[in-house]
Amino acid sequence: MMNMSKRSSNSLVVPQATAALDQMKVEVAQELGIQIPQDGYYGFMASRDAGAIGGHITRKLVQIAEQQLQSNTFVR
Repeated sequence: MMNMSKRSSNSLVVPQATAALDQMKVEVAQELGIQIPQDGYYGFMASRDAGAIGGHITRKLVQIAEQQLQSNTFVR
């Protein structure tokens, strides 16, 4: 039987990282020339734009993790 916990698949493992991830979202959108909604609601944003932002964030996070692993500063 499936575990029907209330945890969403996209909930943060470290909730304190919310502000840093939001800042990264804004920075990536600016780099890509994508307008961030003034009210913070992304529901009306084109899927293509939201996907581009998410994809770039994922690449940056993987790059950060690889650098930490390479320099042995990875925190477990």
